[in-house]
Amino acid sequence: MSGDEGTGLVAVAVDADVCIGGGQCEMLEEATFVLDDDTMISSVTGSGKLPRARAELVIDRCPGRAISIVGSE
Repeated sequence: MSGDEGTGLVAVAVDADVCIGGGQCEMLEEATFVLDDDTMISSVTGSGKLPRARAELVIDRCPGRAISIVGSE
């Protein structure tokens, strides 16, 4: 792998069975996450890719621990 592992893009996913609808992900990365107004469950939108450091921040802030890294470039 070339480049710095800490700055590469990673793909993220939301486990809908674990999501509690806190909305922290959407607040931090509104282009990557959307919170459904009816179900109050978050999902990934767009490419679903973030810089690794930013993904780790969103994962850390998720109150339900529903977000994970599922791939990297």
